[in-house]
Amino acid sequence: MLQVELRNHRLRAGAWMTLLACTGVLAFGLLGRWQWHRAGEKRAVEAAFAAGTLQPGSELGARSTADLPRYAALHLHGHYDGAHQFLLDNMGHSGATGYEVLTPLLLEDGRALLVNRGWLPLPEGRRDRLPDIALPPLNAIELGGRIDLLPSAAIGMGHAAPDAGPAWPKRTSFPTTDELAAALKRPIEPRQLLLGAAEPYGYRCDWQPAGEGFGPARHLAYALQWWAFAALTLFLYFFMNIERRKP
Repeated sequence: MLQVELRNHRLRAGAWMTLLACTGVLAFGLLGRWQWHRAGEKRAVEAAFAAGTLQPGSELGARSTADLPRYAALHLHGHYDGAHQFLLDNMGHSGATGYEVLTPLLLEDGRALLVNRGWLPLPEGRRDRLPDIALPPLNAIELGGRIDLLPSAAIGMGHAAPDAGPAWPKRTSFPTTDELAAALKRPIEPRQLLLGAAEPYGYRCDWQPAGEGFGPARHLAYALQWWAFAALTLFLYFFMNIERRKP
């Protein structure tokens, strides 16, 4: 039993109620703090995306894509490997489900970088058919875009590595770089290139910063909600356990 004498009141609360209230206040406070930090992370992502939009594309040179800021603009030269492409499954666009197309670009120095050529819907809404993503015979090509991470599934749900069989294109869901490299049987750059909307051989390339639709404002709203729960828990604890002292 917790008992605290105040000037005109007395706080008397059972040990279990005190422990429960303290646990609730701490948990709600930490959840609010986490959402507050998530809002900061989303603001940083939006700032990086805006910076990548404004800057001119630079040459990759000998740099690795892992050493570049996220959404950095690049200008590249190479050859598309149209015979070995991936379809990123479970990709949504404007409420519809479809694929994002990953095509290896063989760079002039021998490295390979996966170019995300954009989103396209399921063929006639059917999952038993693959879209036609064939490329025409191409010589060396120049293209531009911005560097980004490969998409990842929330808490690991929906992951499916590329099929090990000989057929191409390979359908995959939230793969890792190592899984894609194993399917291609060659090393690849650790990040993808989001193809510029004006570049040829692209699909829907109206890219948005990661987490679009669940931006900083929503995280801030959740933070305030959790902190309000903490304050309400504290208020109810005192309201239910404080009593006026008798003269």
